[in-house]
Amino acid sequence: MSKILLVEDNEMNRDMLSRRLDRKGYEVLLAVDGQSGVQMAQTEAPDLILMDMSLPVLDGWEATRRLKASAATSHIPVIALTAHAMSSDRDKALEAGCDDYDTKPIDLARLLAKVEALLSGSAAAAPSDEGPQ
Repeated sequence: MSKILLVEDNEMNRDMLSRRLDRKGYEVLLAVDGQSGVQMAQTEAPDLILMDMSLPVLDGWEATRRLKASAATSHIPVIALTAHAMSSDRDKALEAGCDDYDTKPIDLARLLAKVEALLSGSAAAAPSDEGPQ
């Protein structure tokens, strides 16, 4: 089972998304601000992080930069979640180190497709004992 860290300060968004991911078979970890999100990523080693960009304490941009700068967490795919749908916001998320970007309100089917693509990509990059492909 893949472990997803959801970093989201809005309780309604956090509850809705975590329940829907749980029903899809993911183990969901929750953080309510960027600082606790960085700490949880370091201690829990999730397979993927869903990062709200507008967070208290430490915003999603800086939290992602810190995760990508650390050898312990730099390999973890991060999907930025933001209500800002401007192309400059997407560029800013990718520059901060996010692997993908999705807008709020969340379209679950679209987000799940991105999650699954990144998880299968990171699984493909991991060493395999199946021998040469």
